[in-house]
This record gives sequence, structure tokens and C-alpha cells, in this order.
Amino acid sequence: MARPAHVSAAPPVSDPRAAQVRRHEGGQLVWRVQCGDLIDRERCVTVLVEKDQVVLVSPPGETARLTAGQLGQLRAALNEAAKLAER
Repeated sequence: MARPAHVSAAPPVSDPRAAQVRRHEGGQLVWRVQCGDLIDRERCVTVLVEKDQVVLVSPPGETARLTAGQLGQLRAALNEAAKLAER
């Protein structure tokens, strides 16, 4: 049975750190983790699921600098996305 390209349901068990950055955009579930670049401009790292793969989108042409809290959010978002991709 073919999987839909976009999954809109949240994983059954969610991490509160991921819940802070999880949202629906255009009918697709995405996680946007705030970060900074090397010269302290605000940026974000985006996580989404396409079919059975997790997609990690970094700031365009930039390096993402994450605090310990932001890293925890990113880790939680990646874990949730991995669970969705396995469905």
C-alpha cells in the first residue's frame, strides 16, 4: 500500500521539546528549531518527513549554531520525524 507523501498526524508519543517546535504548514507536519549563524543572526533548522525519509533543511548557505536547549529540540524533532518515517 502506498504511503501518502505528506503525513499530518503527530507521533503517538511526543517529546515536549519537539512539541514546542512542531507545526502544520501547508498540510504537512514540520519542526522548526531556532538557531543562530556564525555572526549571531537568527536562523532556523527545519525537519520534515517526505515519504519514508527525514529531511533536514539547514539555513540557506549558512552554518547553524545551536545552544544546548536548541540541540535538545532538534534531537527530539528528529526522533519524532524518524518514527513518522517508519510508519
